[in-house]
Amino acid sequence: MSNRNAMTTLTTWVLRHRKLVAGVWIVLAIAGIAAMKPAGDALSTSFTIPGSEAFTANTRIAETYGNGGDVAPLVPVVTLPKGTTVDSPGVARELRAAVDRVRAAVPGARAASYASTGDRAFVSRDGRTTFALVSMPERPGDQPGQAEALAAQAALAGVTVAGAPVHVTGLNALRAAAAHDRQAGGASLAVEALIAGVGALLVLAFVFASWMAIVPLLMAIVAIPVTFLLVWPLATLTDVSVIVKFLAALIGLAIAIDYALLVVVRWREERLGGTGSNEAAIVRAMEHAGRAVVFSGSTVAISLLALVALPVPFLRSLGIAGMLIPLVSVAVAVTLLPVVLATIGPRLDRRHTGRTDRASRGWSAWARMIVRHRGVAAILSTAALGALVFAASTIQLGSPRADSLAQGGAARAGLDQLVDSGVGTGPLSPFDTLVRSGDPAVVAAALRRIEGVRSVVAPKDWRRGGTALLTVIPAGDGNSPEGRATLDRIRTATGDLPGDAVTGGEAAQSADFLDAVYGNFLLVIALISGLTFVLLARAFRSLILPLKAVLLNLLSVGAAWGLMVVVWQHGFGSEAIWGIGATGSINVEMPIVVFAFLFGISMDYQVFILSRMREAYDRTGSTETAVVEGIGRTGRLVTSAALILGLAFAAMSAGPGTEAKMLATALGGGILLDATLIRGVLAPAAVALLGRWNWWLPHRPARLLRVDASGVAPEAEAA
Repeated sequence: MSNRNAMTTLTTWVLRHRKLVAGVWIVLAIAGIAAMKPAGDALSTSFTIPGSEAFTANTRIAETYGNGGDVAPLVPVVTLPKGTTVDSPGVARELRAAVDRVRAAVPGARAASYASTGDRAFVSRDGRTTFALVSMPERPGDQPGQAEALAAQAALAGVTVAGAPVHVTGLNALRAAAAHDRQAGGASLAVEALIAGVGALLVLAFVFASWMAIVPLLMAIVAIPVTFLLVWPLATLTDVSVIVKFLAALIGLAIAIDYALLVVVRWREERLGGTGSNEAAIVRAMEHAGRAVVFSGSTVAISLLALVALPVPFLRSLGIAGMLIPLVSVAVAVTLLPVVLATIGPRLDRRHTGRTDRASRGWSAWARMIVRHRGVAAILSTAALGALVFAASTIQLGSPRADSLAQGGAARAGLDQLVDSGVGTGPLSPFDTLVRSGDPAVVAAALRRIEGVRSVVAPKDWRRGGTALLTVIPAGDGNSPEGRATLDRIRTATGDLPGDAVTGGEAAQSADFLDAVYGNFLLVIALISGLTFVLLARAFRSLILPLKAVLLNLLSVGAAWGLMVVVWQHGFGSEAIWGIGATGSINVEMPIVVFAFLFGISMDYQVFILSRMREAYDRTGSTETAVVEGIGRTGRLVTSAALILGLAFAAMSAGPGTEAKMLATALGGGILLDATLIRGVLAPAAVALLGRWNWWLPHRPARLLRVDASGVAPEAEAA
């Protein structure tokens, strides 16, 4: 049975059992609404890499000492008044009391300072600035360590050492400060979704000019909670990344609306084009638009499912759970939506008087211009995108610079004191070396001689269960490329020493994550591209069109990476828009998450446009006519869909956290670049340049793909 006949059969069955279909979705939606909170609570913030050295070290540290491991420490800091140093009378006593207050506020914490150890590693060269390291137990939650940071700051409110205030800084303290600052004028996940929904409704109202605008939004309202309902049992069985919560709400909103938008627009065309009865128009719309939705959703799901090829549980869970987002949206679009169109659709669209069965004049004129100037259009658009791809080649992977996480408050004040005193940001991202056998003093002495190491802290009371714990403070940021180079030298040195020592810590875990992910990244790209090519070759009955689609999608992803690098790593826009300075680096997980989602989502537009081009070519046999009609029919649709997605990610960028804003910039900006420069300029120009080669499908590949060998050979089409 062909895909078109299968869609016709499904639609006919749905229309005959409309009450059953509607009832099932209502029950699922109600259950999904009830499941949203417990599903969100079951999600994990773990980013561990089982089998890596950092995982081994961090697990043993947490088990033996009850704290530390992959949780970055809190860092209380004080800069003493001029004329006072850590050796002044009473300073050590007051400092010890301040650290004790932090330990009392964070149960189970392990602390070390100059007052408790006498180690000058905790003191700046001038003796006026000193800090402590407070390692916390790992506790579950969306924002691990941030509640403890706030508790520590509250415990030290009004506390002074020699008359100077004590500030609690650290990566989690800075993140907590950033979240607090932006939540005051920011938005929760529910508010972000509401903002995106209102924006989408405005776009839909413009597109439909009738009450039909609420139908795509209604499909999203059903799809989102049902997605959470399916994620919930998965999250109880295995760790599923908390990122899924944001993606299910915001990307789920946008994708469900996009798919419904495509079907409703085609349904309108069929009704106004004289198809006949309303049910006949629905069947015809589903034969074309419904089929495109299935292929679009399949490409998104495949791109996400390919993440299981990575040896990283966090990304595997993201791929499996994220795959549910497009699949649920497809299911809603091909079952519930036809029921809505068959029942209340005509009444909702009654006031509409426009003729949407014709191609847009404006977009048709644009397509004709691109066809006439195809070479120039291809060169200019490729140059602009190539500049962003070049920017992407300068990407530095790691946690954002500490000074980009918060712009004010006690945490930022403490950070500034560390930097201004010459201590630097090393205490915020230290490495923890666990000596499991051998002499800890020998290990500590060897580590102090390593290039890039500022100091090594080895308190005598950090010895338990036959192990000793050393904290290595790098000269710079442990999450930077220089910090990772220092980590490599630490691991090499400990490997050459007698005994057994492994190095972990939050920064070491980040480094191991980077190696595990990007060591297999080319495999993921090849797997996603290959599966997508095969799927689209079946859809378009061509070898060239899907190859072009895959290459343009890779270009789109590269441009999105470049945009993220320019805006965040280099700071061109982040400070002006969000008040956040250049991060200096991009989170290690960000590029691959952006790739997985953006590759699939942007393929939606490829399918929407190329399906119409294929349909027009089959009818006319002219590539130029196919380009003009394809863009004329889908230009407004793709622009509206991209605008809705852009609004969803703009809402996401309003939430707290630099990482969320970074992801929103890459996905939202990538979608808009894709819909304008690539789908609006480069894609039609490329199809026009390739001419009759677009439709080439030899008989042998056609048999392998199990499709009709109706792709036109190059010599068969008139020039």
